[in-house]
Amino acid sequence: MKKTHALLGLAAVAMVASPAAAQDRAGDVQVKVLATGVLPDGGIDEVVLDDVGLPAGTDVEANDNYVPTIAAEYFFTNNFSIETIAGVSQHDVDAIAGLPAGTEVVSDALLLPATLTAKAHFDVGGIKPYLGAGVAYFMWLTDETGAGVAPLGVTDTDLTDEFGFVLQGGVDIPIGDQGFGVTLDAKRYFIGTNAQFFVNETLVLETEHNLDPWVVSAGVAYRF
Repeated sequence: MKKTHALLGLAAVAMVASPAAAQDRAGDVQVKVLATGVLPDGGIDEVVLDDVGLPAGTDVEANDNYVPTIAAEYFFTNNFSIETIAGVSQHDVDAIAGLPAGTEVVSDALLLPATLTAKAHFDVGGIKPYLGAGVAYFMWLTDETGAGVAPLGVTDTDLTDEFGFVLQGGVDIPIGDQGFGVTLDAKRYFIGTNAQFFVNETLVLETEHNLDPWVVSAGVAYRF
């Protein structure tokens, strides 16, 4: 909730700010190196198929992870750009209800969150807040059966790749006039996945999850 309030506050500031016009940024490229927290939800929204007798009220959560990421941004005008990010994040999914707490359901799920956002930039007393929105495609590069469900006879686990959308807010703070700066960024994704569990090649359990992660970053930037 506090993160949501922070994004709304940034939006209010940006709406009353004047667009950045002090320097012609058309054609500029900005690269950011970031420390990023990936904070998913991961709870079960719906049990699509259950041939294993999942206990009533079963729910799970994916763990948070902290990873390095890189962002690349191209400015079409002084105050409009597009941005993409590069990075992967690994997560385990554990039971929090129904099954014994901590039961590992999915192990070593490696996520590539391909993301493209369009951003509007503003100038507020020398700092440059921005708002953005765009699309995302979550690709699971690896996903393994958790130790807690393997005894049920599960031999394979798949997380489905899915499209979604993302909202973004942040601020760039220039340091000097050589293109360097620091940056703070928050993204909220609206995207899910289905977890599919197989015995040999037979699908025996499928659950729908609304991941909706927050992805928050801080780092350094260079514009050229």
